Amino acid sequence: MSDFTYPEVGATLEGPPLPDGYALLGHRTPLGTGPEAFAAAGEAVLSWRLHRAAGVGIGATADRAAPGVRVRVLLGVGRVGLAAPCEVVWTLEEPTRIGFGYGTLDGHPERGEESFLVELADDGAVWFTVTAFSRPAAWYTRAAGPLVPMFQHLYARRLGQVLRRIAGQAERK
Repeated sequence: MSDFTYPEVGATLEGPPLPDGYALLGHRTPLGTGPEAFAAAGEAVLSWRLHRAAGVGIGATADRAAPGVRVRVLLGVGRVGLAAPCEVVWTLEEPTRIGFGYGTLDGHPERGEESFLVELADDGAVWFTVTAFSRPAAWYTRAAGPLVPMFQHLYARRLGQVLRRIAGQAERK
């Protein structure tokens, strides 16, 4: 088993409820309607396209998310950047749900898990949900206090906006 920095591995797939003792994040964004928007959004999530389109550097041991794939998320630029090592814990590729969750590894500034899920509702609406639980693992994230959850929420919002654009392009084709 991998060296995850938290014991509740897989909780973003099983939850809610999410584990106690963490800052919790749940952000849901409408993406559009129909199977084309759903398929495009799901593929963008699993292939790392969403993260890259949102301006996040991704170094992964595979082209697609799958359990066991190691991911290095890079935020910022050059020496001012922040590397966050993770490992994919679970993936879903179902008729109405596509996504994955990854957990933190040693060297990540937080401890916890985050998931990215695209869902096709019965009425044809396509939704994107970011779910996370985390707590500081480094001195600088502890020192940042309430700024970290605020940044995480803004990041989830940004991902939703970018994915809405990707899904909308597929919907118009």
